[in-house]
Amino acid sequence: MAISPTFSARPRVLVVGGGYVGLYTALNLQKKIAKSGGIVTLVDPLPYMTYQPFLPEVAGGNIEARHAVVSHRKHLKHTELIQGSVTSIDHENRTAVIAPVDGATPFELPYHDVVMAAGAITRTFPIKGLAESGIGLKTIEEAVALRNQVLSLIEQAGTETDPAVRKRHLTFVVVGGGFAGIETIAELEDMARAAVKLNNRVEQSELRFVLVEAMGRIMPEVTEKQAVWVVEHLRSRGMEVLLNTSLDNAEGDGIKLINLPDKSVAQEFDADTLIWTAGVMANPMIRATGFPLEPRGRVSTNTNLQVTGEFGVIENAWAAGDIAAVPDVTGGLPDGTCVPNAQHALRQAKRLAKNLWASRFNKPLKGYKHKNLGAVAGFGEWQGVAKIMGIQLKGPLAWLAHRGYHGLAMPTVERKFRVIMDWFVTMLAGRDLAQLENLQAPRRTFVAAATPAPKPAAKPAEVAKEEVTASK
Repeated sequence: MAISPTFSARPRVLVVGGGYVGLYTALNLQKKIAKSGGIVTLVDPLPYMTYQPFLPEVAGGNIEARHAVVSHRKHLKHTELIQGSVTSIDHENRTAVIAPVDGATPFELPYHDVVMAAGAITRTFPIKGLAESGIGLKTIEEAVALRNQVLSLIEQAGTETDPAVRKRHLTFVVVGGGFAGIETIAELEDMARAAVKLNNRVEQSELRFVLVEAMGRIMPEVTEKQAVWVVEHLRSRGMEVLLNTSLDNAEGDGIKLINLPDKSVAQEFDADTLIWTAGVMANPMIRATGFPLEPRGRVSTNTNLQVTGEFGVIENAWAAGDIAAVPDVTGGLPDGTCVPNAQHALRQAKRLAKNLWASRFNKPLKGYKHKNLGAVAGFGEWQGVAKIMGIQLKGPLAWLAHRGYHGLAMPTVERKFRVIMDWFVTMLAGRDLAQLENLQAPRRTFVAAATPAPKPAAKPAEVAKEEVTASK
């Protein structure tokens, strides 16, 4: 396979993935590497980084979708950007195979250092109908589609005369009781209530929101007392919270839930909206790299964020974020690795960039160490829960802490400003409740206008006249 002549021949730091780790690694290295005669190259199928903690608020109409993403091109001006996927890595020969998103012929790209930052994807299970009926909440596209779907179904229900279909339109199911699931169902419920207030053909009592969690409690990141309060809060808003319950089947429009551990049938009903937020897993592309993996499918690293194998450190190979099993010296997951969240990813990226640069000069590397300061979650307007340095908050104070933390954590000043302005406008004018139709088929209206109308059928008298003329 030939090496593409289109890209720079300078010594390259190849960053695989443009999420939290990829963006911040490139931001912190691009100028330094360029001044030393090299170049940073970032490869990702998308031209932007998504700030995933904001996806529930995008779905709920609090934040404009474009404001929850950070453009690579705008903020990585000294980085070589390739929109594509790394399909394999030959680290012994320091080359990677890149497949462009436009379907062009894959090509090889040489590198000096490689940074594995491909993050995580939604973790699913082999449940019948899930792939056909479900939608995740891991991408900005899913958040926008979900928002439009919920609002559109409320509109459809307003003119639906079949009671069963109407009930199906207004039933919304979220599987997964972690932060993503709780924030998603709370934001969507808030938005749906606001939309129904403007529609006199739909009653608030017709809305049905169901949260399904396989464990005996939700949100393991907060205390058990706080988790119980969250369940009570959701139920006080009319939502159903089903613990020790699992999704068994989602074929067609049907939802079949079973009790755990005996697997008896808990409920069966129809729903047009099934949202899956039941965890994540390391991006499977890591399997094509040849780097050593630990049991959960993540690449093995040491505290310096260097990829490590059976025989020690693999030189010039680095990894961080959700794709990496980074040791947590302060105590993290049961296996002693860092929890896969944005708080760790952002800090690991900065440490990785410093260590990679130090390695160029054979300077000592510093291990990654960060004690989790806590967790914050928002549940719609003025509602939330938080545990910050042992301090437990709920209600408006937790909601403010949630917005304060994520407002500061949003990458780049420009994006911080846009998000804060969105919040300010929402406080004054309320959520944006306008759904956008036909996003999957944007040419539909034009095609209909440009297609000639069928010729109307001839009237009986005209047909007779034509027959007489023909006989003559």
